Amino acid sequence: MSKRKKEERGRFTARRKAEAVMRLLKGEDLDTVSRELGTTAATLSEWRDAFLASAEAGLKSREPSAADEENLRLSAKVGELTMEVELLREKAEKLEVNAPHFPWRKSRP
Repeated sequence: MSKRKKEERGRFTARRKAEAVMRLLKGEDLDTVSRELGTTAATLSEWRDAFLASAEAGLKSREPSAADEENLRLSAKVGELTMEVELLREKAEKLEVNAPHFPWRKSRP
């Protein structure tokens, strides 16, 4: 067996898997592709199913709308304001610790 044939039967990259799946989707026989690549028909079927599921998920995505962009902008602003509030609270706590404490006096009878 030539070195190239051994390399072809080695580890399958994502590209090689996609090429195998495309061959199946174009109508090549599952058993023929399986024998040629040196993998099981079940493995090829799993690759095909995963490929098709990913393709379907990709088709479901949509372009962000103006509302989506506004939501992202507002979320960033909320995060910014939350951080500012936390920093101000820490500063106030430090000032309270260093502030002089005056004992409360009781009223004279």
